[in-house]
Amino acid sequence: KINLLIENEIKNAKAGKKAYIHWKLNNLTDREIIQSLYDASCAGVKVKLIVRGMFSLVPGVKGVSENIKAIGIVDRFLEHTRFMIFCNGDTGNEQVFITSADIMPRNLDHRIEVTCPIFDKNLKRELMDIFEIQWSDNVKSRILDEKQTNRFVESKKKPVQSQIAIYDYIKEKNLANK
Repeated sequence: KINLLIENEIKNAKAGKKAYIHWKLNNLTDREIIQSLYDASCAGVKVKLIVRGMFSLVPGVKGVSENIKAIGIVDRFLEHTRFMIFCNGDTGNEQVFITSADIMPRNLDHRIEVTCPIFDKNLKRELMDIFEIQWSDNVKSRILDEKQTNRFVESKKKPVQSQIAIYDYIKEKNLANK
């Protein structure tokens, strides 16, 4: 199913439609999925990955993965969040999934894991917002690139420590809903 969703983004990119993939994972080591992401990059799909642990994909390689950007965040709180966002051709039409699985052969091929779609617009928006908050982290995020130096993101912008920013975001949402 994951490969079908990636193939849909490739089809949309080739048709000139908006196409992107945003994933928040703990580990990404499955070769078949990685190859599909490389294929997506070559087709023009913009891929953003937030991967906390093992990461076998090499982003930023011309002709292979130049449309893939990746960061890793390790901070105070241990996170096991895993979700996937697929543009699905247009803003507002995104397909969003939460999953128990890391994108690893042991999880995809040898364990029982669950991936389920999110249909509620508010929950989709919340996960998409959380992704963007984490993507904007310029305090604890490391750049995962072809050089494999894992250097911290440098920015002259206002500091964003995503774990604190997400806490504040959820707190504000809860206060607004009271």
